[in-house]
Amino acid sequence: MIEVVQYYEDYNIGDQRTTPSRTITETDIVMHAMHTGDFFPHHVDAEFAKKGPFGQRVAQFSLTHSIGIALTAGKVNPKAFTYGFERLRFPNPVFIGDTITTIVTIKEKKDDPKRPEYGQVVEACEVVNQNKKCVSYSEHVLLVERKEKNII
Repeated sequence: MIEVVQYYEDYNIGDQRTTPSRTITETDIVMHAMHTGDFFPHHVDAEFAKKGPFGQRVAQFSLTHSIGIALTAGKVNPKAFTYGFERLRFPNPVFIGDTITTIVTIKEKKDDPKRPEYGQVVEACEVVNQNKKCVSYSEHVLLVERKEKNII
């Protein structure tokens, strides 16, 4: 993990970074099912999944999102924290053996209406597979400390 101190003023719209990659395994899917109780047969029953729309098992959407966002934690900013996620979508499935990477782009900056000492930074998080197909998209809203505490 790399710690990078960035204040609200240090973020620039359009800045982009790409995370390391991670291959999704059958173990990931089974362990996620055990943690969440999501044993839906599309995820854990190979014979059932063969007859489904994708012809094979697919990773749980929550697994795809969790790992895709966790990949971004290689860079940690002690001046920021998660406020939430918006516009979460899963346009394509993730299969066992797929390798995912997250592309993070600074999309927006705005004042925080409740906390003048912070600003909101919106990161567009696009998780892509090895074929560059988007498998998860969300907008990560960060509350980021301002250098200048009295300025809004």
